This record gives sequence, C-alpha cells and structure tokens, in this order.
Amino acid sequence: MKSWFSYRRKALSLYRSGMAKANKHDYDGAIADYSAAIQSPHIPADVKAMALYNRALVYSAIHEDKKSAEDLMAVLEMPGLPKNIKMEAQERGERIRRRNERGTDRPTQRKRE
Repeated sequence: MKSWFSYRRKALSLYRSGMAKANKHDYDGAIADYSAAIQSPHIPADVKAMALYNRALVYSAIHEDKKSAEDLMAVLEMPGLPKNIKMEAQERGERIRRRNERGTDRPTQRKRE
C-alpha cells in the first residue's frame, strides 16, 4: 500500500511538470499534467486545488473560458481550503467574466509542439 507521502509526491511531480510546460507555452502538455494530478488517487486537497487553479489559468490563456470557470468553481466548492486560495480563484473568475463582457475574447491560440 502506498503511503500518503508517495501519493502527494506523485501529484506534486505532475503539478510541477504542468507548471514547467505552461511556462514554455506547451498548453496541451500542461493541461494533461494538471489533469493527471487532479485525477491521482488520494490526492491531497491542497495539491488538487493548486492543479485545478493552474489548469484554469492555462484554459484562460487559450481562451477556453468555460473550462477555466469550471475549474475555478471546483476550487471554490472545495471544503477546508484557506480563504486566500478561494479569494484568488474568485477574483480570477471575475477577471475572465469581465474580459468576456468587454468582448475582447480572441480565438484560441495554442502553441503545439
């Protein structure tokens, strides 16, 4: 049986890989890594929240705002998270909503490797 630490380590590894790929504008790779982290068995809530939030940022960057909003809503609905994490998710969702209201949404532009 795997220990809690090994589950956390694997989820964090996927999360960090997603961050590295997002920084290189490999959005498909980042989304895949964040999604794998989110779906990891026994993922700690804080790691899941970070992966959801960062996947929402990637979705926002490629103008997939519905998916971004879904991830941000999932963060907001998670019990027991610190208030600052929920506030950040709420603020990000508001920025996306305002961007859409202004009509500045551009077509999706993905860098594919």
